[in-house]
Parts: sequence; C-alpha cells; structure tokens
Amino acid sequence: MQTRNPILDEFAKLTTGAMGLAQAAGDEAKAAWRAQTDRVVAEMDLVRRDEFDVLKAEIAALCAEINSLKSQINNDKKDFGGNSTESVTEADAAG
Repeated sequence: MQTRNPILDEFAKLTTGAMGLAQAAGDEAKAAWRAQTDRVVAEMDLVRRDEFDVLKAEIAALCAEINSLKSQINNDKKDFGGNSTESVTEADAAG
C-alpha cells in the first residue's frame, strides 16, 4: 500500500525542474562558447578545409606540369646535342 507524501512529491517536482534548468543552462553555455569560438576563428582569418583541398589539388597539377616541362626540356637538349658549353674549350669554360 502506497501513500502519497506531498513533501516528497514537491521535492521530486523541484529536482525535475532543477535538472531541466541545469540542462538549459548547459545548452546556453555551449551556444555561447561556440559563438565565441567562431568569432575568434573568424578574426584569425583561417583557411577553410575545402579551400585548402582545392589549393592542394592545384599545386599537385602545377607540379606535374613542371615535371612534364622539365622532361620536355631534357628531351630537347638530347635532340639538340647537349648543353651549350660542349663546344667551348675547357680553358674558356673554366673562366
């Protein structure tokens, strides 16, 4: 047999309300922290990840193009007969 105790009932309501208030305060603190962090990051002028990935891909493409051009230059040198100092004597090449 259970009896209703109004003091315990009120205490349960009070603790439930306090937990709800604590959770709301925690959510508010998280929102304030996130807003402050976003403001600091915006002031730091950091690069976003997607912009970084785009630049990284462009740099990789440019490096590949540079290597391609270097190999073309080396092939042209071989076809042309080497470097331009081959016909110069050793005394002239040394200075």
